[in-house]
Amino acid sequence: MKIALLGYGKMGKTIEQIAINRGHEIVLKIDKDNTDYDITLADVAIDFSIPNVAFNNISNCLNNGVPVISGTTGWLDNFDNAVALCNEKKGAFIYASNFSLGVNIFFEMNKYLAKMMSNLKQYNVSMEEIHHTQKLDAPSGTAISLANDIISNNNNFSDWKLDENGENIIPITAKRIEDVPGTHTITYASEVDTITIDHVAHNRQGFALGAVIAAEWIIGKTGVFTMNDVLNIG
Repeated sequence: MKIALLGYGKMGKTIEQIAINRGHEIVLKIDKDNTDYDITLADVAIDFSIPNVAFNNISNCLNNGVPVISGTTGWLDNFDNAVALCNEKKGAFIYASNFSLGVNIFFEMNKYLAKMMSNLKQYNVSMEEIHHTQKLDAPSGTAISLANDIISNNNNFSDWKLDENGENIIPITAKRIEDVPGTHTITYASEVDTITIDHVAHNRQGFALGAVIAAEWIIGKTGVFTMNDVLNIG
């Protein structure tokens, strides 16, 4: 399989290593300043770029019939436009705030716990996410996904806020510490006890492997998918 890497930072380089080890060929390595390339050289594209170029990358792929996997966060104001373009072009597109196989299991655990806690109004929920200092957006896309899943499965909460508390609000604290791949902690606290679940990434390998697996899976398919489709969970 021929892969285009749209974004060639630390994550792009990790994806490259894993893809080559799985027998794939990297035909394009594109950084944010490179717009002169032929995306049709690739069977599939993997976008781990930056927020202000992600939608253009995705649109370019869909307009040229190339399936695209995107793990870039911070661009979701244009997500509905990407979905509409994918459907219009009969393309194939996967966006995930996190491609780690473990995090996608964590997503399902979070939904289940939120449902269980829905009738226990004495518990307040909060979230903390920690990432490396190069991460541009806050809170992380993963934290936003986790918060939205709590809201969808627990009628005690209606919104999330960064560094802000309030009635029916899930407060999210975002920390940036050098060389931390990603840690997400969800806490339910009452006057008598605390329940905590967390996911701690040890390196970027898990994120990169999930993205390559998604790229392998999407070949030959049409539509907009999630990692639940790839992993057959949820």
